[in-house]
Formats: sequence, structure tokens, C-alpha cells
Amino acid sequence: MSEPSLGDAGEIDPAVSRRRRRRRLVRWVVTIAVLAIVGWFFANSLVQNWSEVAAQDLEFHPLWILTTVLFIIAVPVSGVLWGGIVRTLDSSARVSLREAVAVQCASWVLKYVPGQVGSVVNKTVWAGKKSISRTLVIISFIYENVFLQLASLVPGTIIILISLGPDVFGDNVTLLLLPVLAIVPLAIVSWKPVFHRILDFPARRVLKREIPREYFLSTPRTMLFAAGFGVPRAINGAGFVVLAATIVPLSPSDWLPFAAAYVLAGAIGVLAVFVPSGLGVREAVIVAILSAYIPVPQAIVLSLIARLLATVGAAGVARV
Repeated sequence: MSEPSLGDAGEIDPAVSRRRRRRRLVRWVVTIAVLAIVGWFFANSLVQNWSEVAAQDLEFHPLWILTTVLFIIAVPVSGVLWGGIVRTLDSSARVSLREAVAVQCASWVLKYVPGQVGSVVNKTVWAGKKSISRTLVIISFIYENVFLQLASLVPGTIIILISLGPDVFGDNVTLLLLPVLAIVPLAIVSWKPVFHRILDFPARRVLKREIPREYFLSTPRTMLFAAGFGVPRAINGAGFVVLAATIVPLSPSDWLPFAAAYVLAGAIGVLAVFVPSGLGVREAVIVAILSAYIPVPQAIVLSLIARLLATVGAAGVARV
């Protein structure tokens, strides 16, 4: 007996063929729409940042290239760590370093879609193609962002508080103190028993199924990955220090506070989930902190150039 999907000549049934063509068309339309959305947000960000920097009448400095390169390098490094989380949660997952970096870079560029929706969708679509549990990949995405936030908030806050004292918050309490309080729930989420209960309860109620405990990291693995995600944040901080040195004179004692200001501002920018890539929020935090070290106009210029180079770096990431 012939298969239902085949005609007498062994060809694919026309109805099946039409369905496949429709699915391909839908995929192409969705892909083009996503690229258009990301392109619009990205181009709008780049034009705005460029116009703001150009208005400062600054001369290009060769070390800005090094800053941009460091901003780019941090993304593949975080991709390697994210791929490690996926392989740890699913030992059967065949995810090479190159593939993990490629997926991470694509998701990084998609962060210009507000709410990080584009980033997580990109990874879940990839998971479907690799026959990896989408639930597992979403959990890995949560872990990744929690670890990046902790790697920014914890050392960044400690360094700033040691350097400037609690008075740094002052009039900026709503801008700096409340996001720092996010350390507590983030730390709780990174604890396996609690994290499993948080996700398993709605899964059983809505999806009518449990989430396997194997989809969650053990405490030693959690600590290891949390520390590992400090590396890309350190690279970002180093890039910002290189940039700052081209704008204002820095002493070695300024390096850590300036790096901490940048990574802390980045973390707070991420918490502004409905703002594309934390636009405006990150710069406000940088100025609020660095105004204790340098004049406000210089802090503003520094934050604007950092945003421009980070946007240019995103374009570089897209080519990785």
C-alpha cells in the first residue's frame, strides 16, 4: 500500500506540498518582520547615538577601536558559558562552542527588541531545530541572565560602596538602590530547590506537567557558572576603562570604580525590560556614579560615547 502523502507516481501529495510551502512562506515572513524590527530599533539607536556624540565635537581616538573589540569579545565569551549551561542540563545535547557562540550573538543583537523577547525566541527556535527541550533552553536563558545580573550587581555595588560610601545613592536612591535590591531575588532564583518550585508550580497548573529536576543546576554548578559570567562583565568593564582614559585622566585607583559603574549601569539597564537595550537608563546611571569622580559634562560625554561604541559593537557581534 502506498503512503497517504504520495501520489501514484511516488510524488508528494499536492496538499502536503501546499502546506509545506505555506509553512516556508510563514517562516520567511516572520524572519523578515523580525529583521525589520531589529533593524529599525538598531538604526534608530545608532543614528541617535551618533548625533549626540557628534554634537560634542570630539576627535576620534584609536583606542576606541580597542574598546569596541572588547565589547564584542564579551558576547562570544558569554555564549561559551551559556552553551556550557545547556550541555550541563542536557548531557545528550550536541552543542559545539561555535554553535553556542553563533546563537548567543544572534540573540544579543535581538536585544534591541524591547523586553528581550527576540533573544529568548531566537534560542527557543534554535532548540526546536536541535531537538532540545524548549523548556530547558528557556531555563538556561533565565540562568544566563540571572548570572549576568549577579556578576554585575554584586561586585559593582561592593566596589562603588567601598569607593564612595553609602552617600553615593543620595538623590539617586530610586535609580540605584532599588535595582540593587534585585540581588536578593536573583540569588534566590539561582538556588535549585527554590527555582524548581517557582517554575514547576505554574507548569503543573497551566501545562499540566512537571518540569524535571534535571533541568536545574546543582549548587556547585550554579556557583561555578555564576563566577564564570563575571568574565564577560570584566571584559566590558575593561573596555569602558580604556574608553574613559581617552576622555579624562585616570589613575590606577580609578580603574575598578569606573569599570564597576559601567557594569552596574548595564545591569540596571537590563532591568528596564521595556526599553530597547536599556537606552537612556544606562547612561543616567553612569553619569550619576561618575559625577563623583569627574565633572558631569565629561561623564555625560563618556556615557554617550560608550553607548555609541556598544551599538557599533553590536553590529560587529552580528558578523561573528
